[in-house]
Amino acid sequence: MQNAGFVAADFYYILPEIVLTVGALVVLLIDLVFMDRDDLNLTLPASLVTLLGTAAVLFLFVGVDVTAARGLLAIDGFATIFKFLFLFAAVVTVLMSSAYLRVERVPAGEYYFLILTATLGMMFMASAVDLITLFIGLETMAVSFYILAGFLKTNQRSNEAAVKYYLLGAFSTGVLLYGMSLLYAVSGSTNLSEIAVAVGAQGSDGLTILAVILIGAGMGFKIAAVPFHMWAPDVYEGAPTPITAYLSVGSKAAAFAMLLRIFAEGLSTIMPDWQVFFWWLAVLTMTVSNIKRMLAYSSIAHSGYVLIGIVAGTSRGWTAAIVYLVVYAFMQLGAFAIVTMLRRRDVVGDELKDLSGLYARSPVAAIAMLVFMLSLGGIPPTAGFMGKIWIFGAAIDQGFIALAVIGVVNSAISLFYYIRVVVFMWIKDEVTGSEIAIEPAMATALGITLVGSILFGVYPQPIFEQAQAAASAFLLP
Repeated sequence: MQNAGFVAADFYYILPEIVLTVGALVVLLIDLVFMDRDDLNLTLPASLVTLLGTAAVLFLFVGVDVTAARGLLAIDGFATIFKFLFLFAAVVTVLMSSAYLRVERVPAGEYYFLILTATLGMMFMASAVDLITLFIGLETMAVSFYILAGFLKTNQRSNEAAVKYYLLGAFSTGVLLYGMSLLYAVSGSTNLSEIAVAVGAQGSDGLTILAVILIGAGMGFKIAAVPFHMWAPDVYEGAPTPITAYLSVGSKAAAFAMLLRIFAEGLSTIMPDWQVFFWWLAVLTMTVSNIKRMLAYSSIAHSGYVLIGIVAGTSRGWTAAIVYLVVYAFMQLGAFAIVTMLRRRDVVGDELKDLSGLYARSPVAAIAMLVFMLSLGGIPPTAGFMGKIWIFGAAIDQGFIALAVIGVVNSAISLFYYIRVVVFMWIKDEVTGSEIAIEPAMATALGITLVGSILFGVYPQPIFEQAQAAASAFLLP
């Protein structure tokens, strides 16, 4: 990779982020100008245009591998695939939010603006190769989500979710920063490449190990890994349903991108030391209902599967982790789209009983939810099955057979919870609430996630190739 000083050309390399920033400000301006026109909601199309425009500009950087802004940002395959993942998750979240916001009677402009700013923070997290830049991206994302979690101001659960998320998030950020400061003390630099050289030269002393533990604990909170997961079920249950979906997919993927940058790029020379830490974290996370709460715990377990790929410590393992994050986005967002669709004036929509008789009321939605549940459970020929096969294969390839077996056992146990959802949809006949309507925006979100959950189970080669190119940025075997 090449390292250049700060020049005007650096602005070219952050062009997607610039487009996203300008678009977010335009959305806020549109909301201000048309805030009194309830019949004219231009913030939804403006948000979609912003996200799609950002994705279009991002295509310019496919295959690019440079370091910009005095080594603060890396524009490489790893950053690019994660940025596309964030934009995809944001588009689906925006699409599934339209009807939900109307039912909840909350302002759309600020809501969409915060989704865009959260996405902006994620994109910087994926590109950052310096501890300072990583932290700025993390806080840009986190502050947006703190507000979004409590966006339903009249809802007590939403208020509690925001307070818990903010307090625990602030605490975990302190732990993470302390670990980063120790890493700076050890290496004398905040640049990940320079940290790798310094740590490799002096080995893993006590201060370095303490830094690894503190950073690992801070990142464990961000990915909702056990035992740092306490916030996730309550926050996921209380937050607006589309935001819960985005938190469990976008925020998690961004945190894993940051984790890979720090450990695979900055601490690769002491891999045996942190592999043990993540081995136990993966086991605990996999081993550890309101349907939103059930999906929240499901999200925690899936973090454990991704950690298996990281523990493998090879290009194949990290390729598997990236592949799993991509396929997980399709199935998790799709499942939450169905839960969001169940929210009507007379139905909250997040209880299992609200799924009763769904097949009789909306066969398309029931079939889609069936596919998402099978994919989350890892049943072929869904995308979730391919993701787990690749993850477990990478672990076995490196001799982590016990870890792979634990993953398979936990995956089998989780099927009970997913099948329970299917039973309520197809066998229970208690019909509650008004008719279910699938609006065009929601239909689009469901269509995209459903096609992805099936297509990448039958033909996963495209994401394997892109993930492999992304993982090669770390130059491991």
